[in-house]
Amino acid sequence: MDHGDSPSSCCGPADRCVFHKAMLARTMACAASARQVHGEQTQVVCTAPASRHNCDLLLGMLRERARFALRLGSPAHPLLHAQALRLQCGGLAALRSVVPDGDDDVQALVALARQRHGSLSDLPWPALVACTAAWAPPRRGR
Repeated sequence: MDHGDSPSSCCGPADRCVFHKAMLARTMACAASARQVHGEQTQVVCTAPASRHNCDLLLGMLRERARFALRLGSPAHPLLHAQALRLQCGGLAALRSVVPDGDDDVQALVALARQRHGSLSDLPWPALVACTAAWAPPRRGR
């Protein structure tokens, strides 16, 4: 699944973390992620293929269901950086609000959501989409 910027593109490794923008923005953490520095660029890769698959499914469903609310356009078009950041950070913040006693670890949060709701498709999507659409990046200081 392609959710904006393809992991196999020239700018990232094939095992890049699905939520790499959220990891780099430090809004969440993940036990299955590792930071790698290539020249002047920091990349976040996933060290657990099963967790990466679950995150990929979650982000794909989130993009599909929040497409209208976030004005993402066609799934065939890549996302702008701000759109991808809002989808990733807002989506994880929304998931954290739906699974209130989950921690800030993405891998554990996704696993707990699957455990509580049976599958990712059974999550309360209207609440997730509303929370994702309401997310805004923190204001920058002067």
